[in-house]
Amino acid sequence: MKKSIFIISSLVLSASLMAADKVFTLSSPDKNVIVSVSSGDKIAYQVSYKNKNVLLPSALSLTIDNTVLGKNSKFKKNTNTSVNKEIKPLYGMASTYKDNYNELRLDYAEKFSVVFRAYNNGVAYRFETMLDGKIKVKDEQINYEFGSDADASIHQVSGFLNSYEELYRDDKISYLDSGKIASLPLYVNSNGIRTVITESDLFDYPAFYLTYDGSNGLKGSLPPFVTKDSVGGCCPNFERVPYQRADYLAETDGKRSFPWRLMVLAEQDKDLLYNDLVYLLASDNKIGDASWVKPGKVAWDWWNANNLTGVDFKTGFNTATYKYFIDFAAKNGIEYVNLDEGWSDQFDLLKVNTGKGIVNIGTGAQLDGGMNMEEVVAYAKEKNIGLFLWCVWHTLDRQMIPALDQFQKWGIKGIKVDFMDRDDQTVVKFYERLAIEAAKRKIMINYHGAYKPTGLNRTYPNVINQEGIRGLEYNKFGEGTATPENLLHQLFVRMVAGSADYTPGAMHNANKADFRAIADRPMSFGTRCQQLAIFTCLYAPLEMLADAPTAYEKEPEILNYLSKMPTVWDETVPVDGKLGDFAIIARRKGTNWYVAGLTDWTARKVKVKFDFIGEGTYQAEIFTDGMNAHRVGQDYKKTSKTIKKGDEIEFEMAPGGGFAVKLSK
Repeated sequence: MKKSIFIISSLVLSASLMAADKVFTLSSPDKNVIVSVSSGDKIAYQVSYKNKNVLLPSALSLTIDNTVLGKNSKFKKNTNTSVNKEIKPLYGMASTYKDNYNELRLDYAEKFSVVFRAYNNGVAYRFETMLDGKIKVKDEQINYEFGSDADASIHQVSGFLNSYEELYRDDKISYLDSGKIASLPLYVNSNGIRTVITESDLFDYPAFYLTYDGSNGLKGSLPPFVTKDSVGGCCPNFERVPYQRADYLAETDGKRSFPWRLMVLAEQDKDLLYNDLVYLLASDNKIGDASWVKPGKVAWDWWNANNLTGVDFKTGFNTATYKYFIDFAAKNGIEYVNLDEGWSDQFDLLKVNTGKGIVNIGTGAQLDGGMNMEEVVAYAKEKNIGLFLWCVWHTLDRQMIPALDQFQKWGIKGIKVDFMDRDDQTVVKFYERLAIEAAKRKIMINYHGAYKPTGLNRTYPNVINQEGIRGLEYNKFGEGTATPENLLHQLFVRMVAGSADYTPGAMHNANKADFRAIADRPMSFGTRCQQLAIFTCLYAPLEMLADAPTAYEKEPEILNYLSKMPTVWDETVPVDGKLGDFAIIARRKGTNWYVAGLTDWTARKVKVKFDFIGEGTYQAEIFTDGMNAHRVGQDYKKTSKTIKKGDEIEFEMAPGGGFAVKLSK
């Protein structure tokens, strides 16, 4: 108790508070997180974690029309609440999430409130307004004052038109000076405490970014409302490119809750490998019965360029090719097949490619033949395989109701919506509007070309996955940058926000020297075992198998392992790891455990102690890098052994390598 009093006192003193300021203290249930909030001429908060300062006083405000909420505001009352309950998600990284926090609510005479929550592993706050009619949000002040030029892992973007697919840069927070901005999540290591900043419950409002504040801190930057845009951008014309913006961020309802501004806290990097705070802070299910939402694996066509071998027909976007994909899925327990770019006119979803042949803009390859969509969907239904259809977002936005009605008529289970590449208010509203309309027709959504997850999958569980990550597709392009090093940043930073459509499973695996970016014959960096490990380490309720069915069929050991891989879990245990270097994660489904590790371009030996599994005996199916995996990425070794709780195994990973273990009770 004396230690807590000392921490609170030091926080109050460091804030240099005016005598008129009111000071409120909020602690996490385990008392390790302490938040001190001051309310006077401004509202500011500061944070400590396990006796270490994380944030110095950091101001916050919200400018509505011509009024700044949070500056010289008239305090009315405070309310404290404690919550300790369990949430059972429809699907997730665990069967149960523990929602345990203490909350402080500050109400003000100007009809707004600021709500703070302290969890054992994080802090969040949000504004709530109780204003009449419509309001225009002119600005939001978001500050993170670290008190030093702290180390960071930065996902820098060139502007507010982006798809969250840039590389990570390890640098100081001051790197973001001179107007440079970073998208979320953003990792900071300050005073030995790892902090990941992101947001949750984002609706009818723009996302926020971070830039340097000029004095050992970060400040928020939000995309203004887009008043004019035009079709253009990538591929070409798959985006809507803004060219005129308003002097406000959003026009919205005056009675509403604004997004949560969230800091995840951890002493070690490995503790960032499993976190559910974004989900816990999101609004609950709004679509009612969601039992029809079914996670699973997807046979994907685009990455492998429909390269079936040993077949007696020309492959492409045609009926025969997709019947083969459907047969492959049905034989191997793969729930879905994705029809990517080429099944329709990109700018008219009611025009199916029926035989003239079109050019795949993503690769430039001519696609032979065409499809009888009715025949394909009937065949998929007969085989009990669901279909996903790819769409350009602004085409779907323009044709939303007739297109979704047609998809429902066909019995389509999901859509892959691509190239939004924005997160201003208009596009954020599109995500929700589509989620609602798709749910009415029992259609799932995989948002591609998307911003990072913000808990949308809790509010609309039919949003089954979200890209917002540099995935395997980048190894089809000239830069070839889906590298092990970048992946080992994404696991600790990007994945804090939620699931990702990384699309692993490459069967042609190359070391750094041998890699080539070949659009129609793609490969992965690193080893075969790293590709296997990604299926465990990187959470994706809808997990695409990137390579061709015939590539998997030629390697039955690999196919047998991947085809039985769960995509959602009953328990997750972060075992070990270091940002950018290596990661080891264990996940349980039923009585089976999956344990996997991966490394950057440094070869490593790691030990795993199996103290997290249950009592009794397990049969282990073990995939490790082969002796020559450093030269030939496909080289792997499969072994089996019996394992019991407490056993320890050393794994040797090649450069860009990994290991994957399945434990069956």
